[in-house]
This record gives sequence, C-alpha cells and structure tokens, in this order.
Amino acid sequence: MAEILELVDLDELRREVRDKYRAVAQDPSGDFHFHTGRAHAIRLGYPASPLDQLPDEACAAFAGVGNPFFWGGPKPGDKVVDLGSGAGMDSFLAALWTGPSGRVIGVDMTPEMIDRSRAMAAKLGLGNVEFRQGVIEDLPVEDRWADLVISNGVINLCPDKLGVYRQIARVLRPEGRMTVADICLERPVPEEALRDIDLWTG
Repeated sequence: MAEILELVDLDELRREVRDKYRAVAQDPSGDFHFHTGRAHAIRLGYPASPLDQLPDEACAAFAGVGNPFFWGGPKPGDKVVDLGSGAGMDSFLAALWTGPSGRVIGVDMTPEMIDRSRAMAAKLGLGNVEFRQGVIEDLPVEDRWADLVISNGVINLCPDKLGVYRQIARVLRPEGRMTVADICLERPVPEEALRDIDLWTG
C-alpha cells in the first residue's frame, strides 16, 4: 500500500476528483463517462421504496456504481455514515429508513456536493441527516458512533484503501456493519497505470 501512495500524487488526484464531481453537482445532466440520476439507480437495483419518496431533483446527481442497500437498508433508529456521500441520495434514503430516531452523516470532500446535499436535505425536511466536508481516509466522525457504514463507488478512488478501512473500523460500534458497492480489479494494476490520474478518475 505504501508503494501505491508513493506512485500517486494524492493532491492532484483529489483535485481531479473534486473537479469531476463539481461538474456533476453543477449540471447532473452533463456529458459524463458514467450514468447519473433516478433511472440509473433503478438499473442498479435500488428498491422502489423509499426511492419513490424522493423527488427527481434529489436523485439527479446520483452517480453510484452499484446498490449498497442490496443487503437491506438501515433499521429504524440506526446511526449511519455515508462515505463519499456526493449529492446525498444514499444519505436521504438512509435517513428515510432510520426515521426520526436515527441519524445519518454524509461525508464528502467536494464543497459543491456538500452545498447541494445540505440544500436538498433542508428542502426535504430531513432533520436527521447532516453533511460534513472531509476525506474518507480521515473521517470527521467520532469513534464507535455508527451502526452502519455505507459507500458507493468511492473507495476505489482512494489510494490508501487500508486507511479507509481503518477509519470504518474506528467509527463502527461493536457488531456494527458496512455495506459497500464499488469497482474491484482482480489483477494487479501496472505501475504506469497507477501513475495515470486520468485512469483513477475515469
């Protein structure tokens, strides 16, 4: 893992990722190399309910790679952390599942995504969800706070994956769980590919 971190310019990678998702936040209907929106979530197998409780505007900038709720949503009263929460669709769904007795914290490093998700949470009247700016390798969440950690297509963008999983272990309470949807490679990645920021963000 240390070798990968030495090969990747972390500041440049984060800058490129922020630029990419700033564009999604500002214009979700733009021309991207990935799909966005409610129809994309349905293709990925998201449950009809509570997805049907969200307006299209709350789903428009969704850009996940899978369905982290495949194994079931949070339970009423759960505390949930959403890693790389983006525009917040997964956080909003988690907030609906947990109900007013639960809490959801979405963490994202792109200011425009944080602004969009906070504005939408206020519009939806979801008082049990908040969004914090930060990186998932250093989560702004207290120890042993969460019953559930979710993530969708974000851990693959982090060179320090062990660092991310250490943070997940730190914030989960004993017997807590995580459900992650992501991109996985089954073969080693060549060094020249690891150095290519465009491949990381693409």
